[in-house]
Amino acid sequence: MFRALRPVLARPSGTVRTCVLLVLLAGTGIAILELVREQTGTPGFFVGLGLALLPVAPLMAAFRWLGRAAPAPWSQLLFCFGWGACTAALIAILANNFATQWIAAATADPSEADQLGSVAIAPVVEESAKAAALLLVFAFRRRHFTGPADGFVVAGFTAIGFAFTENILYLGNAFVQDLADGTGVLDSVTAATFFVRIVLSPFAHPLFTVLTGLGFGAAAVSARRSRRICLPLLGLALAMGMHALWNGSSRFGDHGFYVVYSCVMVPLFGLLVWLAVRIRRGRLRAVSGELALYAAAGWLSPAEVPALASMPARSLARSLARRSGGRAAGRAVARYEADAVALALLRNRARRGGPLREADFAGRERELLNRLWQRRATAGPALARAAVMEELLPACFDPWDQVAPPEPFTPQESFAPSEPAAAPAGLPGPRREGPFVRRSGPWTPATPAGPSSIRPCVLPGGDGVR
Repeated sequence: MFRALRPVLARPSGTVRTCVLLVLLAGTGIAILELVREQTGTPGFFVGLGLALLPVAPLMAAFRWLGRAAPAPWSQLLFCFGWGACTAALIAILANNFATQWIAAATADPSEADQLGSVAIAPVVEESAKAAALLLVFAFRRRHFTGPADGFVVAGFTAIGFAFTENILYLGNAFVQDLADGTGVLDSVTAATFFVRIVLSPFAHPLFTVLTGLGFGAAAVSARRSRRICLPLLGLALAMGMHALWNGSSRFGDHGFYVVYSCVMVPLFGLLVWLAVRIRRGRLRAVSGELALYAAAGWLSPAEVPALASMPARSLARSLARRSGGRAAGRAVARYEADAVALALLRNRARRGGPLREADFAGRERELLNRLWQRRATAGPALARAAVMEELLPACFDPWDQVAPPEPFTPQESFAPSEPAAAPAGLPGPRREGPFVRRSGPWTPATPAGPSSIRPCVLPGGDGVR
C-alpha cells in the first residue's frame, strides 16, 4: 500500500496544488489588507486603494497585448497578480520591517537604517518574493512557459500586483500625513506621491521584475541544464541591481532621482519596449513557419497559416464566426487559434531543445492536432475568409473552396512517440492514400515506411539536430 501511495505523496496532483495556492493567496491577502489598513487607517486605506487602482488596468492591457501572440490562461495571470499583491507584498513588508529594526538596533541610527534597508535589503527581498511566482509557473506550468514572451508577461503581472499593494501603502500614509498637517491638495504629499509613483514611474516594478522574467524565458528554451539554472539567477541579480539603483537615487544628490530616471530608467524602459515588440513579431514569424509544415501535411489549409500569424486576422475570424454561428462559434475559433499557436510553438521549442524533449513533443502534438481537427470545420472557413479580408491572400482567392467539411476522425489511442499518425482522410489538398508511415520528432526528417508512390501526406521533419 505504501508503495502505491509513494508517487501520490511525492508529487501532489494539480487539484491539490491549486487548492493549496488558493488558500495561501487568500490567507496572505487577508493578512496584507489588514496590515496595510492598520498602517494607513481606514480613510487612508480607501484613498490609497482608489488611487492605486488607476494604473492597474492600462499596465495589464499592455502586458496582455504582448502575450496575445500566444495568450496565457487568465487563471495563470491572475494567480501571478494575486501572488504579487498578496504573498510577495506580505513577505516584503514583514522582512523589510524586521531588517530595518535589526539594523537600527545594531547601529543606533534609525535614519541610516531606513536608507540602508531601502538600498540593500528591500531590492533583495522584494525581487526574490516576486521571482517565486515565476519559479512556480516555470516549474509546474511549463506547457504555458515557452519562451521570453511568457517570462515578460508573467513577470509583468506579478510586478503589477506588487506595485498595487505598495502604492496603497504609500498613498494611504501620504493622505494621513496631509490630514494631520492640513495641507492643500496641490501642495500635499499625496499629490507628490501620486505624481512620482503613478504618473512618472508606474512601470518601475514591472521593469525590474521583467529582467527576472527574461531569465526564466531564456531558460525555458535552453537545452542545457546549467543555463536553465544560471539564466534565471542572472536575471534576478540584474533586477535586484536595478531596484537598488532606483531606491538609492536620492543619495546621489538633490538631482539624483532625475538623473537616474532620465539616464537609466527611461532608456531601459524604451529598450524593453523595443525588445517586447521584437519578441512578439518573432513569435508570429515562428507560428507562420511551423504551421506551414502542418499545412503541407494537410492538417491546416494554406489560407489558415497567414491568418493565424496575424493578430488582426485572428480577431476578425472570431468576429466572423460569432456573426454566423453565435458565441459558441466564436469560442471555437478562439480555442482553435490558441491550439494552433501552441502547436507551432511546441514544435519550435522541440526543435531547439533537441531529442531530449521528444517524449513531451509527441504526446502533446497528438493532443493538439486532435483538438484542432475537432474544430476545423468551424474555424477553417472563418480564418480563411479573414485572411482574404485582411489582404493576406489574393482577392480572387475563394476561402470556402479550401476548407472541405472534415470526415469523422477518431484519433489513434496508441502509437509510439516516433510514429505520429498521418493526416486523416477528408483533408483538402493533394494527398496519397497509403499505409502508416514512420517518422521521428521535429528534429529529424520523415522516413516513409513504403515506396514514395504510396506515401501519404505526413508532417515534414526538421532540419536536423539543433
